[in-house]
Amino acid sequence: MNRREAVIAALNHKVCERLPYHADFTDQEYLRVAEYTGDRNFLDKYGCYLHYIQYWGYPTERDGREGYFTDDFGVTWNRTGADKDIGVVDSPIIDEPDISLYREPYLNEARIREECERLLATAGDKFTFAGIGFSMFERLWSYVGMEDALVYMLTEPEFTHALLDKILEFNLKVIDILIEYPFDAIYFGDDWGQQRGMIMGAPLWREFIKPRMREMYRRVKSSGKFVIQHSCGDIEEVFPDLIEIGLDCYQTVQPEIYDLKSIKEKYGDRLCFWGAISTQRDLPNASAEELVDIIEKTAEIMSAGGGYILAPTHAIPQDTPPENVIAMLECFMRLEYKNSRK
Repeated sequence: MNRREAVIAALNHKVCERLPYHADFTDQEYLRVAEYTGDRNFLDKYGCYLHYIQYWGYPTERDGREGYFTDDFGVTWNRTGADKDIGVVDSPIIDEPDISLYREPYLNEARIREECERLLATAGDKFTFAGIGFSMFERLWSYVGMEDALVYMLTEPEFTHALLDKILEFNLKVIDILIEYPFDAIYFGDDWGQQRGMIMGAPLWREFIKPRMREMYRRVKSSGKFVIQHSCGDIEEVFPDLIEIGLDCYQTVQPEIYDLKSIKEKYGDRLCFWGAISTQRDLPNASAEELVDIIEKTAEIMSAGGGYILAPTHAIPQDTPPENVIAMLECFMRLEYKNSRK
């Protein structure tokens, strides 16, 4: 069984001889670990199972300020602060609830196709997928600002529906390009949760976000591919909704938020889980020995009956000791064939 087959088995809730695992890094942390190991390609030796790209708007221009760029959507991002990978929105580009202010984003089809082809050419035996980041709610607030996005859901529902429909229309164009390629899945990134509950609350999520996610999932499912959804925070309240509209895999599972045993028992036969090794709490703060113990216990809970991809909850941040990163990766490799040895 190769790596792709092991991930497919997990997505189908089958116990197999290999426990799939993965790790993503912020650019700053990757360079830090590379310096620690003396090997810029250190991750290659650890055999991660997933291989993917995520589209969230390519930089189209720079305004002369160091650390700022404007993307395909016309949004200017500031990367001068602590977050060098995504950044923060410099200022909203739609400053009042008027849909005439919306401008169609630039669809850089040639670059999307180029990246898809490069991804497939370098996939090897890994499970390979492409995705859309900032896919619905995050794209909404990148246009109007977080505060107004939430206020408009209550005070300007007609405008909010209209803007989300524009976002959906553009996303479906991107999805139609992605599903032409022989990827195993399509991934959507969209943060809906906070440490306790959902940012906008489940009722507003069901009114504004769910119908459009349903349309995107349906388009992916019609091509025979799996659907993977990322959301930070506590979104357990809408797990049944996501299962209903066709979600196969949920990422990320934050153990400082979720009771792992509980969500595994309730949803583990219908959702595959990806994550559960805390980048907020355990990776930066535990000793290497403590971390290994946490990983082993987490894997035992989450891999029962299949349906689990072992991984950090997020891209590993720059405050994580490099020795913890290496201890984690070595532990992943030791656990890889644990099922076959039982």
